[in-house]
Amino acid sequence: MDNSVASDRYKKKIFTIPNVLSMVRICLIPVIVWLFLAEENYLLTGVFVVISGLTDVVDGMIARRFNMISDVGKVLDPIADKATQAVVIILLILKFPLMILPLSVGIAKEIFMTITGYMIVKKCDIVLGANWHGKMATVILTVVMALHLVWNTINPILSTVLICISAASILLSLILYAKRNLGYLSGKIKAE
Repeated sequence: MDNSVASDRYKKKIFTIPNVLSMVRICLIPVIVWLFLAEENYLLTGVFVVISGLTDVVDGMIARRFNMISDVGKVLDPIADKATQAVVIILLILKFPLMILPLSVGIAKEIFMTITGYMIVKKCDIVLGANWHGKMATVILTVVMALHLVWNTINPILSTVLICISAASILLSLILYAKRNLGYLSGKIKAE
């Protein structure tokens, strides 16, 4: 089947396998909160965070491999990702207050990306994807969150170093995205 035909077939669908997996990730958020706050089972909380992350990887692979990219999925997937990350960081702030650093920088980055992304769509009629540094920052943040979940007695100095590395990687990503996005908006980078 032609890729464009397959993409068009799923474009307006809601119930595709990737979208269902994104919905599962959203449904896992209250489970993660309950395990962390009510059960205080940090290891199992970490397991569910890993399961959530794996469904994110799988839904992306299926969407690309089988051209199941839909309009709903373009919205639902990032919502599931950011909501899960935000909830886990907020939970971790209860035990590790310095986690406010990656949360704050992450919020600033998302606000900037949303505003400039919208402006680029309007001006250049293109949607820019994630770059290596954004993916790297996500991986570092995920590792730092997972370590703090499963090792809640982590050495305070090591915890501080890891949290600062995570915040710095998000800040670096924000700076590099700012250079790219502002380049498109100023016309220094031409839309292809």
